[in-house]
Amino acid sequence: MTRMQSKRVRFALLLSSLALTLLVVGGCAPRAMRGGEGTANPDLDRPAMSTGLDRDDITFMVDGYLQRLEASAFWQQTVKTSRTPPVVAIWPIRNATTQHLDDQMLMLLSAIETALVNTGSVRVVDRSRQEELAREIGIQQGEIFDPSSAQKLGHMLGAQYFFTGKITGNDEKLNKMRRVQYSLFLQVLEIQNGLIRFQDQVDRTKAIER
Repeated sequence: MTRMQSKRVRFALLLSSLALTLLVVGGCAPRAMRGGEGTANPDLDRPAMSTGLDRDDITFMVDGYLQRLEASAFWQQTVKTSRTPPVVAIWPIRNATTQHLDDQMLMLLSAIETALVNTGSVRVVDRSRQEELAREIGIQQGEIFDPSSAQKLGHMLGAQYFFTGKITGNDEKLNKMRRVQYSLFLQVLEIQNGLIRFQDQVDRTKAIER
């Protein structure tokens, strides 16, 4: 083999090695994808990526609660028979878990508000207006329901009922398994007298094995 041929062989090997390296690196690079209805990955939202509370869990719990609420005697005999749709407001829902759920709590409030609006049976106070008035009288996000504060805020809002409650979580670990049991507990309270008109709890369990 001549000297020139030897250089060509080494150059070809170098190009092959470079191409292989680029292929490997390219194959390991992060790849973003879009999911949801109308995409190539319509079920991307469904699999759980962790034991954390996600949108699918929130939707499941809110839908479950609403189904029981609409089937209740309170809804059928009081709300549905009212001459005008009652005005309701959502008291800050308390995060009683050990997790930081700021984003999830906002998602939960929005889901409850949307579900109630879409029933067409009640009028729902806009949360931004409610939060503004709540701050004026010193009510903070996540604060435990207080009848005296509720009556004052309810009068300012023109509301007849408050939805209030909490979300809890029981975190357990055994060997390589971790399980978290979430519970969404909500009450409907009549503002004028503080009576509980309806309450229920919806559970959701998630687990991960390492």
